[in-house]
Amino acid sequence: MKQRINLLIAFSVVALIVLSVVQCYLVKTTYDYKVAQFHTEIKDKIALITNDYSDIDSAYVNKKEMLYKQLAQNYVLTKKPKFEIESTLLDHESGSELTRKLQLKFKREFPDISIDFAIVLNKFVIYNSHKKADTIFSKKPLIQSKIYGNLKSLNNAFLVRNYVSTTNGPETLKEYKLLTEDSMYVSVIDWEMIIFERMKMILLLSLLSILTLITLFVIAIKALIKQKKVSDVKTDFINNITHELKTPLTTLGISTKILERKDIRDNDEQFSSVLNTISRQNNRLQSLIDQVMANSLGESDIELQKEKIIAESFLNAIVFDFKVAFPKVTLETHFNTKETLLVLDKFHLTTAILNVLENAVKYGSNTITIKTELIKNQFNISIKDDGIGISKSKHPLLFDKFYRVEQGNLHNAKGLGLGLYYVNQIIKAHQGTIAVISDLGKGSEFTIMFKV
Repeated sequence: MKQRINLLIAFSVVALIVLSVVQCYLVKTTYDYKVAQFHTEIKDKIALITNDYSDIDSAYVNKKEMLYKQLAQNYVLTKKPKFEIESTLLDHESGSELTRKLQLKFKREFPDISIDFAIVLNKFVIYNSHKKADTIFSKKPLIQSKIYGNLKSLNNAFLVRNYVSTTNGPETLKEYKLLTEDSMYVSVIDWEMIIFERMKMILLLSLLSILTLITLFVIAIKALIKQKKVSDVKTDFINNITHELKTPLTTLGISTKILERKDIRDNDEQFSSVLNTISRQNNRLQSLIDQVMANSLGESDIELQKEKIIAESFLNAIVFDFKVAFPKVTLETHFNTKETLLVLDKFHLTTAILNVLENAVKYGSNTITIKTELIKNQFNISIKDDGIGISKSKHPLLFDKFYRVEQGNLHNAKGLGLGLYYVNQIIKAHQGTIAVISDLGKGSEFTIMFKV
């Protein structure tokens, strides 16, 4: 059974992980689609408005041609090195009028989003018909090659415009021609937040579905484990009550056969002895049945016959009876209270306290100490023993119906697992509480608390 449950839990965990991975994959696929859709949307809009950029294009081409001709002249006539020409190109007019115009135009055309752009230099070549072409600059599009704009990176940016032109050289270099290539890249600021905003409902539904799956999984596993525990408890209860009933039934059977003998019937003393045995075993059977019936009641079903009692005298009477029944057990009392008046059911409360004391003996205690204290308006009765103790992991189960601590079997003590359940129900019926402090090998201390 346990192996089946472990396998079921393992398969459930694997299934939950697979479903979560599939859900994440679907969300990632949707995200990629939304990104591509968004970029296409922005790119199309920019393509439409940049068709009306003739004024900017004209200004940009004029400025570019003037700059390139001047740099070509510096390179050919004054023999300036290529790296110096490249540096002049890339550092030229970073905050130019053209950058400002484009920024204003994007802001006007796209009032709901913020756009950054960059025009990067891809190629700058000088050549003539008599000499081999001289490439001063030729690179893949890089943000480091930016000549206009305020974009910080080309990652997640997209190309919206290319400027490729061939022009004559300056007057002093008429035999030369210039080939240039520039590209405009655009990126939407905080585009990820825009995508997430558009995916908000999908993300929310995905998160809710995963949380629902996890919640249902946890509930199902808890229910399964609880069901197994209930099944184990029932099996344990049936085994124990069967054991408890066998002894008196066996004795009754033997006694009945003995009574069938003529010599026993003719002997008054032996006949009376057998009858007493039958009576005791019958009383024992009745007691077991009554115990099961009584402990099937909840705290609200118990009818209390309350009366005023002096707590210390009441406890002393219980101590006296217990010492008669268990003369070998040392029972000490430390009453830190005097003549405390309580309104309690003497019969039920006596049974409850005796159950705790008998449990202490059952689990190996030789010395038991009963102490009373009055803390504010709360009367406490603590019962401390030096028995084998109870593991802390089992504390939450101690007051469950039919639950028995397994170590009890080591002391040849059988029971139905109803003692502490009954104690708890009686204390609750009196609007009191019971707590336990215990650990293996260190004994146990049960504290019963009543409001005065």
